[in-house]
Amino acid sequence: VQLQAFGGGLVQAGGFLRLSCAASGSIFRINNMNWYRQAPGKQRELVASITSGGNTNYADSVKGRFTISRDDAKSTLYLQMNSLTPKDTAVYYCNADVIVRDSLRQFRYWGQGTQVTVSS
Repeated sequence: VQLQAFGGGLVQAGGFLRLSCAASGSIFRINNMNWYRQAPGKQRELVASITSGGNTNYADSVKGRFTISRDDAKSTLYLQMNSLTPKDTAVYYCNADVIVRDSLRQFRYWGQGTQVTVSS
């Protein structure tokens, strides 16, 4: 199983970006999916989560600005980021709890990260 994140880039403050994270491989089902971010010199933090049932959770710092969603038919996770500020500058990582087809066991997989830079 592989997760590939893309959609990052350079944007001005107040702008928006949409991140995507596509899962591929021997997938039976995907349970929870999450977006994390890590700013320079800081620990990785959870930004948003979505369950297989569509329940969502957000860090206080992004509530009202970011929206997490998923398309299970495409095995893809999204993060719509609006009203971006320089504080949102970080490498954004996705992960997913995947039940693999061969063993029906669950494993957590991470994407490679995509850089988001917000200029003031």
